[in-house]
Amino acid sequence: MISDTATQLSLKDVQDAVSGTSAAFRCRRRLQPAGGEGDKVFPPTFAGAVYAVEQRRVPGHEQPVTCVLLDSVQSQANRMEQALQEALDAGDITLPVIAVDFSEHGPTGDSKKDEEEGRLLDAIGRVTSLQVPHRLADAILRDSEHNGEPFRKSSAALNEASALKATALYERCPTALVFGMWDSTGPKRGLGAKFERAIVSEVVGLRAEVGDLLRGVRRDPLEIRANIQVRKLDDKDPTGRTFEVLGANVKGGVNPSKVNHSSVPFPETRDEKTDKNRYSGVTIGYAEQTTTLSLICLRRLRFPQMRFPRLEEESAQPKRDQNAVNAAGHAVLAALGLCAATLAFESGMGLRSRCLLWPDEPMRWELLAKPGETPKSFTLDAAAAKKLLADAVAAAEQAGLRWIVEPLNLNPSKELLKLVRLSQQQAVKEGTAEES
Repeated sequence: MISDTATQLSLKDVQDAVSGTSAAFRCRRRLQPAGGEGDKVFPPTFAGAVYAVEQRRVPGHEQPVTCVLLDSVQSQANRMEQALQEALDAGDITLPVIAVDFSEHGPTGDSKKDEEEGRLLDAIGRVTSLQVPHRLADAILRDSEHNGEPFRKSSAALNEASALKATALYERCPTALVFGMWDSTGPKRGLGAKFERAIVSEVVGLRAEVGDLLRGVRRDPLEIRANIQVRKLDDKDPTGRTFEVLGANVKGGVNPSKVNHSSVPFPETRDEKTDKNRYSGVTIGYAEQTTTLSLICLRRLRFPQMRFPRLEEESAQPKRDQNAVNAAGHAVLAALGLCAATLAFESGMGLRSRCLLWPDEPMRWELLAKPGETPKSFTLDAAAAKKLLADAVAAAEQAGLRWIVEPLNLNPSKELLKLVRLSQQQAVKEGTAEES
């Protein structure tokens, strides 16, 4: 139960929570479709093109309630990291990132020159550790280069990172310590370091009713008829045309829908067991988002002085109070998780097409401090969350633990560029085949 009064969450509140025995910060709130209560929403589809529907025990209901997953833990983490990336791009926060820049390898507009130089068909730009799926352990970073050698070969401190030696990750990729990581493809392979998720969030629709959408059409304003046959022309046709009209009911042609004309039926994918369309959407009583930030998880991390000197000789580095350093690092990571969630979810969630959710009330964070006691409640808006993070980082610097805010810039390797280029070529071919 949330207490009736809530105070603004301060850095001291966070510091006291991580240095004490508090278990977690928690935020639970209800949401409704932006179209209003009872409006249909579309959950994500999983293997077999089905929704993740299950029975759950819900407070206030004697019997299990039918629920549907609206946003998974992994997807919520991606949204929080994207919110951090946007704040970083806007200059609202500082945060260490590792970046791979594909900008110089994009198309020039001269197709012959691009082919000769092996340039990409489509621009990618800059990709950071906030955008890749596996953070520091992602193959995009692994297969890039730093100062002419493979990235992971050039980063001994990162390769040796563990829960007891988390300083290098804190300095270069702290989000891996908050959102979790398994370095299974790095130099140590299966023995690579594992960091569990400290922050976990999920959105579920309760009292869900799965609808049944019958076959529909995308209506063509030109009312082009399906029996008019056309022949699809090759992309290299000198006329630049995409098709040639053959006539009504002429053999050897294809339906105009194959060249994206006429009214095109929506794909019909039906469940063999229920004989219901799998892409039908659901109505829900309400949605609930549950976000927890584990302080127990963060307290397992240690930030010893680096054995690999960077800016000065190791012997010249000042001695530090290790307990104070660890506590400062824990406070920064807690502030980072709280900031990420607040920036991503404060103003509702646009999960996907036809799944825009609006919260019933502002975000409130509960601190699970002592069993049996009513959790203390805190408010935290976007502006306060960014200040909380900045203050925590500054306090950690005073304790002797610093972020390296200058991005670590990598270059894609030749093989990675080749892999991307061939994949883009294949995408073009598949798109062409789809239309034919």
